[in-house]
Amino acid sequence: MAVDLLLGLQWGDEGKGKIVDVLTSNYNIIARFQGGPNAGHTLEFDGIKHVLRTIPSGIFHEESINVIGNGVVIDPVVFVKELEGLDKYNLDYKKNLIISRKAHIILPTHRLLDAASEASKGKAKIGSTLKGIGPTYMDKTGRNGIRIGDLELENWQDKYRALANKHEAMIDFYNVDVQYDLADLEAEFFAAVETLKRLTFIDSEEYLHQAQKNGKTILAEGAQGSLLDIDFGTYPFVTSSNTTAAGACTGLGVAPNKVNEVFGIFKAYTTRVGSGPFPTELFDETGLKMAKIGNEFGAVTGRPRRCGWLDLVALKYAVQVNGVTQLMMMKGDVLSGFPKLKVCTAYNYKGEQINHLPYNIEAENVTPIYTEMEGWKEDLTEMTEVSQFPKALNAYIDFLEKELEVPIKIVSVGPDRKQTIHR
Repeated sequence: MAVDLLLGLQWGDEGKGKIVDVLTSNYNIIARFQGGPNAGHTLEFDGIKHVLRTIPSGIFHEESINVIGNGVVIDPVVFVKELEGLDKYNLDYKKNLIISRKAHIILPTHRLLDAASEASKGKAKIGSTLKGIGPTYMDKTGRNGIRIGDLELENWQDKYRALANKHEAMIDFYNVDVQYDLADLEAEFFAAVETLKRLTFIDSEEYLHQAQKNGKTILAEGAQGSLLDIDFGTYPFVTSSNTTAAGACTGLGVAPNKVNEVFGIFKAYTTRVGSGPFPTELFDETGLKMAKIGNEFGAVTGRPRRCGWLDLVALKYAVQVNGVTQLMMMKGDVLSGFPKLKVCTAYNYKGEQINHLPYNIEAENVTPIYTEMEGWKEDLTEMTEVSQFPKALNAYIDFLEKELEVPIKIVSVGPDRKQTIHR
């Protein structure tokens, strides 16, 4: 069987967790392929809101197996707290949650190193979540990292000590005020590792290969968004992994010719957390209203999200880079009540009109060119089928489909899994 991918097409926070939860009943296996506890996938059902960081969003479905792939980085302390949060729901995660031996581990000193590095940048900071993600991926590519499989070796703590000592020397080099008690942090870390070792570790590429041979259906779940990709995002204001479709191949060991559908998730408008360029960002009452109605705060960090109109230039770019086959539009309900809507369809780039995403989209180089459309007043949150959509919403969707040349198959009209309309 082929593997389907689900990806965010903007700067993250598109609503991937909800859609994975909605689609999980169609799949035997849900597999996370990159990122770590900097992700915040929000699911809402039965009046309860759940935020997952590292655990795949299919965990609430008893029949699905949830795989944490080799491309993911795991903080044992955060991970165990996440498990503890699931305990009250009587989930048998020891049965349906498995971890790749090749996934890298975030150490306490990775988090400290992250904080020191960011503090040293001053006003030039990149907006790190300070979860230790970047330093962990740096050790991975520098061939210094500690992996889940190392926990099964007798000398893993020797490897840990050598790497932690190296990190402390690096923290001193930054010469910034980072206060910490490593002994306390390590006590919590080693306790969490012992809990982690009670779960099943697998050779995930072989596991997924055999699952495909046996006809199992697999959904690969991405974290963050395509515009945060280390290669194709708005560098350097990006994450440290490949958030695009290619990242699913390297983050799970899945061959490119085994990829089938690529589901692209986007908001009906655009948001961004942290630093970095954002051509359609709104600094007026419209932007504030968008943020308030959409409850635009980071699921993990709590940081307010910057809001702006939908940027079709960036969205087309993400669709192209990922080979998206189906689109899913989130938070259409948030735009109810705006008399006029704007969609960025081109950029004025250094005095020239362009329709592609250039190398640099900083404000001094790029001015968005908008197409204005009629808004709608109707409350979408109680709607259950397409026939109930207001005319202006259908016109908005039709316009986006024509521009993007990919069908919009799902429209989300609220945070609950039931507030999902299939087209």
